[in-house]
Amino acid sequence: MNKTAASKIYVSRRETARPAEPVLSVIVPVFNEEDVIEHFLDATLPVLEKTGLAFEYVFIDDGSRDKTADILSEKLKTGLRGKLLGLSRNFGKEAALSAGLEAVRGDIAVIMDADLQDPPELILQMLDGWRAGYDVIYGLRVDRSSDSLMKRSTANMFYKLFNKLANIDMPANAGDFRLIDRTVVNALLELPERNRFMKGLFAWVGFPAMAIPYERPPRRAGSGKFDYWKLWNFALDGLTGFTTLPLRVWFYGGAAISFAAFTYAIVLTIRTSIFGVDLPGYASLMVALLFFSGVQLLSIGMIGEYIARLFNEAKQRPVYILQDVIESEPQESDKASKDADAGQSES
Repeated sequence: MNKTAASKIYVSRRETARPAEPVLSVIVPVFNEEDVIEHFLDATLPVLEKTGLAFEYVFIDDGSRDKTADILSEKLKTGLRGKLLGLSRNFGKEAALSAGLEAVRGDIAVIMDADLQDPPELILQMLDGWRAGYDVIYGLRVDRSSDSLMKRSTANMFYKLFNKLANIDMPANAGDFRLIDRTVVNALLELPERNRFMKGLFAWVGFPAMAIPYERPPRRAGSGKFDYWKLWNFALDGLTGFTTLPLRVWFYGGAAISFAAFTYAIVLTIRTSIFGVDLPGYASLMVALLFFSGVQLLSIGMIGEYIARLFNEAKQRPVYILQDVIESEPQESDKASKDADAGQSES
């Protein structure tokens, strides 16, 4: 296990303050996962029961068009503990995670995908890290051979670029699979932005963290929902949401180009004064015109990206819209505890 630099006093204080019987919430965003959801439940239920903790599932249906909601609804009716949040349309995974964080009631939240590329067995190790005083225990993908070469290469480039440009340290190859303490959940809920890049937000809030390396297996069934265009926009949201350096690059770039143009103007003036006027070259004129036009369009486009995000934030639209909540039927133990509580309050 890799542990981030954190003051030992905070970790030790958290370790002694952990509740003996915490409630565990498992946040699972789903979108057209009918082929894999049964496998997911078969794999995760034994692990959750092995923890010996009270637990709940929080499924977020991000506008599925298949039978995902039907399957989960039936499972909840027949004893599966948890709830299904049905969003009114597909808002994206980041919005679905935000909805899940707002709905959890547990002292601990585990975020994982339904495709079983996040090994459920690691939850037991994550709980050990939480009991040791760490507030964030995240899975670190050390082997991504199940992903394509293009995806691995672009992901590595993105993490390197992000950590160089942003003012936070986001662990490379750390996905959304993680366990977080209730204090971290509460901190995330205080962040009001609409353009949400959850990996960056997890890193921004801080707290003592621990990494658990694992090899990422292939999907158990179904197909991934991200294409390269979505991944590009996802990366762009991450960069523009956590650094203004691209804007500064164009400022310094414009200053450098202006200095070079001023210097070249002086050279032309001196040369004309000494050697007289010569016929300007058409090729050099077109190259200069196209180059500076391209620079202007790129700089305007970069400024436009930030203005678009300001526009989205100014509208203050909700991150998601919830159309329905389907909760599991109360268990006999839950009914008994409620009756006991009611009896105590009456007496």
